[in-house]
Amino acid sequence: MENPPFIPLEPGYHPGVPPEQASREFYDMIKSRRSIRMFSDQPVSREAIEGIVRVATTAPSGANKQPWRFVAVSDPALKHEIRLGAEKEERELYASRASDEWLADLAPLGTDDNKEYLDIAPWLIVVFRLTSADDGSKVYYSEESIGLATGFLLTAAHFAGLATLTHTPSPMKFLGELLGRPSNERPYMLIPVGYPAKDCTVPVHAISRMPLEEVLIFDRGEQS
Repeated sequence: MENPPFIPLEPGYHPGVPPEQASREFYDMIKSRRSIRMFSDQPVSREAIEGIVRVATTAPSGANKQPWRFVAVSDPALKHEIRLGAEKEERELYASRASDEWLADLAPLGTDDNKEYLDIAPWLIVVFRLTSADDGSKVYYSEESIGLATGFLLTAAHFAGLATLTHTPSPMKFLGELLGRPSNERPYMLIPVGYPAKDCTVPVHAISRMPLEEVLIFDRGEQS
């Protein structure tokens, strides 16, 4: 097999800046990101949406197959259809699908089946995971790849001064049907994007983060 062509690696984003300093600066920016449910109807340009999705497409993916698709919805009537579909699934979730433990874990977040923000946020980005390429060829590690791309998208939106929510109505099949997507595209996440409402608040529970020493282990950790 002939060797594939390679090109020189371009310098990183902060050439010459120590990684310790660069990571602190990035943390100071990203630590204020929050999922919100109180959006303003202030317009957001199509160019801004294109920009944050462009960032998402730079994520790594299995064999560089890029198994993702992003459907950006701004049409009020279509957003309302999505809201109705999401609320239908959420009513069933809260009434019968979710276990008592799940409902107890959700309680501190104050969530319910009212999804008014799906009408109010200027954009809804529906992230789809490809189970195969459009030509029918195989994709690899699609779950891992789409998760990485979605994380990039959320980070880019925050960097751009916009707020988001990771909404996963379950099941989400209705999104593919409403948006006319082909069978190789599976709904992965519904992300409202916009500015926070002036009176926006977030649950105290959502602010807390586990301390680093609980989530970071070096080597095998301390042996007892």
